[in-house]
Amino acid sequence: MIDIINKKLEELEGEGRPIRIGLIGAGYMGRGIAFQILKHFKKGMRLVAIGNRTLYRATWAYAQLGIENIKFVKTAEQLDDSIGAGNYAVTSDPLLICDSELVDVVVEATGTIEFASKVVMRAIRNRKHVVMMNAELGATLGPILKAYADKRGVVLTDVDGDQPGVIMNLLRFVESIGCKPLVAGNIKGFLERKAIRKSKMITSFTDGTKLNLEMTVVANATGFTARIPGMFGLSCHHVKKSVDLFPLEELLIGGSKIVDYVVDAEPPSGVFVIGYNEDEGQQSYLDYYKVGSGPFYVFYNPYHFCHMEVPLTIAKAFLFEEAVIAPLGPPVCEVITVAKRDLHSGEVLDGIGGLTCYGLIDNYYGRQFLPIGLSEGCILKVDVPIGKFIEISDVELPEGRLCDRLYDEQVVAF
Repeated sequence: MIDIINKKLEELEGEGRPIRIGLIGAGYMGRGIAFQILKHFKKGMRLVAIGNRTLYRATWAYAQLGIENIKFVKTAEQLDDSIGAGNYAVTSDPLLICDSELVDVVVEATGTIEFASKVVMRAIRNRKHVVMMNAELGATLGPILKAYADKRGVVLTDVDGDQPGVIMNLLRFVESIGCKPLVAGNIKGFLERKAIRKSKMITSFTDGTKLNLEMTVVANATGFTARIPGMFGLSCHHVKKSVDLFPLEELLIGGSKIVDYVVDAEPPSGVFVIGYNEDEGQQSYLDYYKVGSGPFYVFYNPYHFCHMEVPLTIAKAFLFEEAVIAPLGPPVCEVITVAKRDLHSGEVLDGIGGLTCYGLIDNYYGRQFLPIGLSEGCILKVDVPIGKFIEISDVELPEGRLCDRLYDEQVVAF
């Protein structure tokens, strides 16, 4: 597939019509995406514009590679002039990028919900393919955003390289060799539900919220469910031993497939899939290939390269209208807000990675529980004890948010 992509990109380069990319978000991952495109994908694609709240970060994303022809733009006309002249544009108004007719693909990498929902909807409305490195948004509003993208005839996809995309590609591989996937999983080093760290991003990793968001993206793209709220999250020495942890016979008999994870396991990061093969002939081959004696097998990928594979996702979306991972339809799972400590009426929830709450995946119940992606800024109307699932009726939502309106549309649409 990579050879096919490279050949197509070389053809675009030769024809003088490279894929024109606009990047929204110049944080740690955004700058990595910029570096990968500018340094290693010089043929067939151009990172023509970067939008970020703080211009110096957007500028640095270009300047790190010695690029000097950078233009600061404030209007759509200035942006189009910059792109047309072969310059690189930076702006503090990312919606300009979504509106430009000279941008083919928008990459959303902010990790936000409300702001990102505006970006994605604007890009879809203007018939841009949208590549999201934003599990927070995908887990919260992915199904309705995918519905809008389908109506406009554009691709909405999460990325190769990040855990959901790596899991999805591994699932495809497992099915391609004749095995039936039963568990799609993540490998997590450690977990501390009540964690409070210096940054909200690191806190969301440590308290498990990010993991639960990522596995919700997988669930909604596959139809796999969560067996219990928050998943089992069992411990083992090596991910190969996960075959002994999960109720595989029960899943097989019941026709169920689940998302889950293992903790404290080697390798220290990556993803895995547990598959089943009932064919005795194939079992002998899999045993010969040192996968195990079966009939249940663990396949795993010990790494994920996050931003490094994003250009491949961009190419697939533009060249083949292919999504790496996207919702199948209605929500299967969502990530519910859980009190991190005893909370009191009148307190304001601080959302993903905050001091007040964390998120746990559960199967979708409709408009009952408060999604963690909508929790920031909500005011509690009741006291909530530690560990309790917070319901939407327990809070007053901030006024005028697009994300709340889209969530309501999602509930009604499905």
